[in-house]
Amino acid sequence: MKTNSQIPVSSLSQQLERFWQLATQKVTLIEKQYDASKGSPVFTVEGQYTTRGWTEWTQGFQYGIPLLVFGATGDKEMLLNGKKNTMKKMAHHVTHFGVHDHGFNNLSTYGNLLRFANSGLFESSSEERAFYQMAINASGAVQSRRWTPVKDGGYIYSFNGPHSLFIDTIRTCRILLAAHKLGHRVLEENDQEINLLERAVTHGLTTAKYAVYYGEGRDSYDAWGRVAHESIFNVNDGNYRCPNSQQGYSGFTTWTRGLAWAMLGFSEFLEYLTSIDSDAGVGDPEMGMVQSVFLKAARATCDFYMEHTTVDGIPYWDAGAPLLHQLGRYQEHPSDPFNEFEPVDSSAAAIGAQGLIRLGRILEKTDPEAASSYTAAGLTTLNTLLSDPYLSVSDRHQGILLHSVYHRPNGWDHIPEGQKVPCGESSMWGDYHMTELCYLVEQINRGAYYTFFDEL
Repeated sequence: MKTNSQIPVSSLSQQLERFWQLATQKVTLIEKQYDASKGSPVFTVEGQYTTRGWTEWTQGFQYGIPLLVFGATGDKEMLLNGKKNTMKKMAHHVTHFGVHDHGFNNLSTYGNLLRFANSGLFESSSEERAFYQMAINASGAVQSRRWTPVKDGGYIYSFNGPHSLFIDTIRTCRILLAAHKLGHRVLEENDQEINLLERAVTHGLTTAKYAVYYGEGRDSYDAWGRVAHESIFNVNDGNYRCPNSQQGYSGFTTWTRGLAWAMLGFSEFLEYLTSIDSDAGVGDPEMGMVQSVFLKAARATCDFYMEHTTVDGIPYWDAGAPLLHQLGRYQEHPSDPFNEFEPVDSSAAAIGAQGLIRLGRILEKTDPEAASSYTAAGLTTLNTLLSDPYLSVSDRHQGILLHSVYHRPNGWDHIPEGQKVPCGESSMWGDYHMTELCYLVEQINRGAYYTFFDEL
């Protein structure tokens, strides 16, 4: 990746202003045109959002987008859209026992509403704020019970079952941290308490140990920052068995959206841990060990991303995709979403860029040179995403961010006529994380910052 250190945040102001106008238009377009009886919108086909039965993990992104637009612009219509739909349609996600996606659905909605209400961005009663708190607390409690203990820790298991640890969950387990921030207590039989911070940290340590690689010879393909989408365990004896992948090419290659989840998830985890007192559940020197492990994972994954992406910051969907070699030294060229061999994944770029920027901020005092490099990589990627051909400017296309990929192995992604790989389509997670990335940079540009736990 070729980072541009000459992109100050202030230079993106006009592009961000254009983005907020565009995002507002797209929210309105979906509200008017999408048939909600079909289920939650997942990705577009020929520019129109459609659903795909797996789990409803994208509905919170749909209603979280207008809330972030409101946070950036003050547009009350966007607030009304996000609040109305959260109140009417999101309750079942709070008590969904079958998924690992609570942080995606419920922090995007109830979390954003609580932060904005507490910060005074809109008028709210104490009862309304208590309602948002209750939703977050309940969601965190439900998510914490989806637990598999292993010999040296444990993890929140994926919808595949107790044997399965997904890399995605390093970001969704934020819901446990948010409930911990709110002081929630989770009780089991005989009033045995589950410490939400401890459970989230244990999940993070297990993920860092088994899902992230550090070039230490764990297998023949071990490389600094490689990530396995899924880690498989024997639930009978608690032993780790092997890497696997659901949406990537294989367990021995790096699915780049999974990589991006790790980049952002570990960086956000570090931000939270540094914000709390050491006696909040995991004490020193243990807290120092945890932060060291998470920092290693964050740096390794961000380094892998920068090494294996294109010069403009947009990765192909898997770093080991079978036809990637046909593109030659793709890291030395701009991304090409219209190539004949392998699709790019702009959603991985939107998620990963936020992780790069957050890691850069974390390292500002301890390693300013590395901090500058990570931040520049994140801003370089954002600058690309805010430009043609990634920003969806057509009023006939419902998406915000083009060239997102969902499930390449299953063949779920639309390939337009005349093309050989999926391109030109959007996803709800890509649109949300592009919006969240822009919201983060907007706050930095205003001399502020944004974390999921501020103003809770």
